[in-house]
Amino acid sequence: MRLRLFALIFLTTFTLSCSKKPTLNLLVWEGYADPSFIKAFEEQNHCKVSASYMGSSDELVAKLRGGSAGNYDVISPSSDVATMISEGGLAAPLELSKLGSYNELSARLRLMPLVRANSQIYGVPFMWGPNPLIYDTTAFPEAPASWAALWDPQLKNKLSVWDDLSTVYMAAQVLGYDKPDPSHLYDLSDTELEAVKNKLLALKPNIRKIWTSGGELTNLFQNHEVVAAMGWPLMTNQLRQANFPVGETIPKENTTGWIDHLMITAGSENKELAYKFLEYMIEAQTQKKVTDVTGYAPANPKASQLMTPEQQKNLHLDNVDDYQKRIYFWQNVPRRARYNEIWNEVKAAQ
Repeated sequence: MRLRLFALIFLTTFTLSCSKKPTLNLLVWEGYADPSFIKAFEEQNHCKVSASYMGSSDELVAKLRGGSAGNYDVISPSSDVATMISEGGLAAPLELSKLGSYNELSARLRLMPLVRANSQIYGVPFMWGPNPLIYDTTAFPEAPASWAALWDPQLKNKLSVWDDLSTVYMAAQVLGYDKPDPSHLYDLSDTELEAVKNKLLALKPNIRKIWTSGGELTNLFQNHEVVAAMGWPLMTNQLRQANFPVGETIPKENTTGWIDHLMITAGSENKELAYKFLEYMIEAQTQKKVTDVTGYAPANPKASQLMTPEQQKNLHLDNVDDYQKRIYFWQNVPRRARYNEIWNEVKAAQ
């Protein structure tokens, strides 16, 4: 009797432990946990993927430093904070032998120093792209030639800007601080930052809303509340799918952009599952599916072989080197706290 009771308890415990699926928790940008590619991973690995989305790089860092690092297994930091996270012990160094597709990734992106620290590598390049000027083609029959067009008084209360330091960089470009060295955008002096603040204060009458999520900006366009904004290709993609008259351009000053990486947090208790997730996400087939959802360019060049010639052209994968020259990829900002002070002063001003 006791033996049968023990067997019943063992069987019940075993069944419960097997039926409980492990959960992989993500803190990533919008579009990086879409069911169109996440579902297959869940089925292959008998797990659940739970995603939280961030609205800015600073939000990600704040959550990781605020004691939430253990709540997430995989994060997708952009190139402006990837170095800080790597050097700050917030991510786990990677065993590249567990990532069979790593060497397929763009050599240019892999060899950048962004996620290298202490002779180790802390992340894999995942997606990249620009921060373009998005506009309503009914309001702009031709694409705005310059970011300076946003300061046109006729656009009063018709613009949106991102609640992110990218808006600071954009104003700095209008002031010419990216010449002759674009990387200077990420290390402006106090005098230059004060001039940027004044330039943005002059833009405030034109700003209807400062957006914090991609969906929010898409809705602002669809509701005809705004006619232009700095955004992401994700919003352009969403608006095109909704048959909205949207245009996207990189103005003559060029624009800033980002390389998103996937990292495993130092506090993750699901590191083996996280490795499987990273490998799955950098495989060519998955990269193509992510591109379909986001409109971003894949870090794995083999993904382009799965695309139509039109899609390759739209993503500029037929002339990657020339296109990337127009994108000043985000870098580490040594005085990030001061940049944020300036941006917060702009937001607070009436």
